[in-house]
Amino acid sequence: MKKISIVVPCYNEEEAIPLFYEEINKTSKEIKDYDFEFIFVNDGSKDNSALIMKELAKKDKRVKFIDFSRNFGKEAAMYAGLELSSGDFITTMDVDLQDPPSLLPEMIKGITEEGYDCVATKSTSRNGYSFLRKTFTRWFYKIIAKISKTEMVAGARDYRLMTRQMVNAIINMKEYNRYSKGLFSFVGFKTKWIEFENQERVAGTTKWNFWKLFSYAIDGIVGFSTAPLIVSSIIGVLFCLISFIIIIFIVIRTLIFGDPTSGWPSLACIIFFVSGVQLFCIGIIGQYLSKVYLEVKNRPIYIIKDTNIKDKKHE
Repeated sequence: MKKISIVVPCYNEEEAIPLFYEEINKTSKEIKDYDFEFIFVNDGSKDNSALIMKELAKKDKRVKFIDFSRNFGKEAAMYAGLELSSGDFITTMDVDLQDPPSLLPEMIKGITEEGYDCVATKSTSRNGYSFLRKTFTRWFYKIIAKISKTEMVAGARDYRLMTRQMVNAIINMKEYNRYSKGLFSFVGFKTKWIEFENQERVAGTTKWNFWKLFSYAIDGIVGFSTAPLIVSSIIGVLFCLISFIIIIFIVIRTLIFGDPTSGWPSLACIIFFVSGVQLFCIGIIGQYLSKVYLEVKNRPIYIIKDTNIKDKKHE
């Protein structure tokens, strides 16, 4: 029988893990003719998440766990799960059950019967999110859709079922700075989209505050578009032209009317404004430079402390 690997990143999710296992176990029993493996990735949790995973693994041989040496982030956890999975089809799911396991049968059908390489999901609502987060998310997708050559689907989630061929293409991209939604689109392959209403967390609290989301959005923009660099260059050229025109105006005005330039407040405001624009453009360049710096160090994406997955690289 073909196998389905379910990759589940976890960070301080001791309350949600048992509930997720109960639900996914129930769903797996309803799906006939497929073997399953549940890969829980403990991303340096400070609670009992790792202990719960190991207890589940003792009771159910389908349960695999990967315990990181520290917190490396959700992107690293997803990558580790994909890299160490052994299934013919692989999916990534949130442990808080915001990704409904009940969609799996439809996703399997999309690949096995309809010929898709990937069946992805996107939420049609943002129930449970604050107004600020809803607004920020909406504008982020509008901006990145315009400036990136890689397709970015509004409301897209990491929850998707993929063929082994597609997953192999993804794990071959070993870049340190990862934005999976962009990587999933970058590799191509024929994708079907399924829409569903956003679900509330089954337990625990979200680990994504506004600043983490903002930083993640910056990673997405920097990783899949060079438009900010172009914008900073255009701003630089524009201000050079404006400065040149103002210099000519002041010289002509002084020669004709004998009116010297007056007023230090206006001059101070101009200096502060231009300096702010310069720092903004330098900041954009700095973001790209920092990503290059992290990549060239070639540090591992993750480090495993303990796992029950038999893999020669990690024995």
